[in-house]
Amino acid sequence: MKKSLSIIPLFLISVLSIWACSTKDYESSNNKTLPILGNWHINEIEGQSGQDTVFHEIGDFKFINQEKKEINKQSVAGKVYVADFFFTSCPTICPIMKTQMLRVYEKFKDEPDFLILSHTLDPEHDTAELLKDYAAKIGVENDQTWHFLTGDQEKIFEIGQTSYLTTAMEDKNEPGGLLHSGAFVLVDQKGHIRGVYDGTKEDQVNRLMKDIPKLLE
Repeated sequence: MKKSLSIIPLFLISVLSIWACSTKDYESSNNKTLPILGNWHINEIEGQSGQDTVFHEIGDFKFINQEKKEINKQSVAGKVYVADFFFTSCPTICPIMKTQMLRVYEKFKDEPDFLILSHTLDPEHDTAELLKDYAAKIGVENDQTWHFLTGDQEKIFEIGQTSYLTTAMEDKNEPGGLLHSGAFVLVDQKGHIRGVYDGTKEDQVNRLMKDIPKLLE
């Protein structure tokens, strides 16, 4: 039986910004090891002298991709992936985000242990069929690497905010009626967040592309 000793609160910033917080100083001096981000706590194992550090982890999910194939937590286990949130009719940052994500896709599309998960915030409009057309229009040919996901809107909002710790919600005052950040969230093979990058900025995406191989190695 495990007993929780402490809880470290999340370091969150405003809904329109990208947060980045290190749970512990796991980053080496040569900058080859990425930190584990999010909240964490330490468990003491009763009857033993050891302790466990429990890190934030992406929760269970089940969505459908552009090929009407179910993608869930088990589907991505053991893979490095980048997650983001968008919608096809987005009149603001989404086109910029997808232009930048295409750079990531082109560089890593042949890497068998890498994936991209793009979650639509407007599943009523963004059906699997529409997402398949959208993927083709922007030049995505390998649907084994880049999954455009649709499903229950509330579940998408929930996983965006509670698992990926980014902004994903309805807001009638925003263009398109939806509010989301431009975050590209880098997740490792164990479901831990290892980096958050502004997907609207080329230099941030350059840094993402340098960090992905650190996890693949």
